[in-house]
Amino acid sequence: MENSSRDRIVRAAARLLAEGGREAVTTRAVSRAAGVQAPTIYRQFGDMRGLLDAAASYGFATYLHAQSNREPAADPVDDLRHGWDLHVEFGLANPAFYTLMYGDPRPGLLPTAARVAGDIVRQLVVRVAEVGRLRVTVERAAGMLHAAARGVTLSLIETPPAERDATLAVATREAVLAAVCTDGTEGHAPVGAVRHAVALRTVLPTLGTELSPAERALLGEWLDRLAGARPA
Repeated sequence: MENSSRDRIVRAAARLLAEGGREAVTTRAVSRAAGVQAPTIYRQFGDMRGLLDAAASYGFATYLHAQSNREPAADPVDDLRHGWDLHVEFGLANPAFYTLMYGDPRPGLLPTAARVAGDIVRQLVVRVAEVGRLRVTVERAAGMLHAAARGVTLSLIETPPAERDATLAVATREAVLAAVCTDGTEGHAPVGAVRHAVALRTVLPTLGTELSPAERALLGEWLDRLAGARPA
């Protein structure tokens, strides 16, 4: 019963958010739409921020599910492109959800949907690293891509549709990809050494070698240095 009421509350809040924006998601409106009493909302989510976080996550998950039937590309960099495009498209199609995810940044507090989006970017970047196509570390590349996608999407959201630059998202995407990825033919030093170090560092935890934990840690440190990282 509790799970059923929670689902109804989240769906109701998400629907109100999509139709009327943040201001439409009030305790009274959600209670009426979900058929529950106000105390049930606070018992399930703690406060309105908790409910809004859940609603944004629901909206983002619903969008991702609708796009999940696409087969991975042969080139993992193309999957990064597709992931970027989906990110921007979601934000422009669902500005109320997106601004809940990214529009109120606070140190150390990242909404669930934003964390999921960041994890998706990192997974896509790992695939690029595994084929030796990264110029920088996985963390660096994922951070740059996620930050740039957020900035572009928020910039487009705040711009009236008639005034938006239709080329901005693609131009920014390609500039960031050029900064973090190789074209697959750059084998000369130092670029070749860096991308191979990044690739090996990425797969190091999965290698079934005879390395001891200490040897594995030392190799990881060397690879981090080659890749330009600064291990703690």
